[in-house]
Amino acid sequence: MTVSNALRRAGILAAAVLLTVVFSVRPATVMAMGTETPPDDGGKKKKKQRGSELETRQQKVAYEQFLRDYRAARKLIVTGRYKEGIAAMHAIGKDDNADVANYIGYAYRKLGDYADSKVWYEKALATDPDHVRTWSYYGMWQMEQGNRLKALDDLLKVKLLCGNTSCKEYRELRDVIDGKASY
Repeated sequence: MTVSNALRRAGILAAAVLLTVVFSVRPATVMAMGTETPPDDGGKKKKKQRGSELETRQQKVAYEQFLRDYRAARKLIVTGRYKEGIAAMHAIGKDDNADVANYIGYAYRKLGDYADSKVWYEKALATDPDHVRTWSYYGMWQMEQGNRLKALDDLLKVKLLCGNTSCKEYRELRDVIDGKASY
C-alpha cells in the first residue's frame, strides 16, 4: 500500500467519523421550558396519524382547552397561590405532561413539601428527559437540600440542553448555586 493510498483511506475514515458525529448530535430542546404554551403531547413524541377532519378539529379544540386551563393553573402557581395551582393542574387531567408535572413539583417545593416536589420533578423528567425548566428547578431543589454537587450536575445538563450558558434556565440555576438568588 502506498503512502497516498493510506492517506486517502485515512481521509475517508475521518470524513465518515465526522459525518457520524455531526448527524448524531441532537439539537437543544427549546420548546419544553415550562412556558405558557407547552406542546400537546405530554412531552412524548408521537407518530403523525391520518385522521378525519372532525378528529383533527376535536384535537385542536381539546388542545385549546388544555392551554386555557394550563395557563390559568400556571398563573395561580407563579403568583404564589400554590395549593390552588396544584389543584388546578390536577384538574386538567394531564399529570403526565412534563410542563404540568414540573409546575406541580415547583408548587410543592415552594410549599416546603420536598418529598412531593421530588416525585413530580422526577415524573416530569420521566415524561421528557430533556425538559430544561425541570432540570433547572430540580437543581434548585437540590441546592435547597444541601446537594450542591448534584445541583452542579443539573446545571451542566441545562447547559447541554440549552447549548449555551445564556438561556434563562441556566442563569437562574447558576444564580441559586452562587447564592445570588432563590427561586
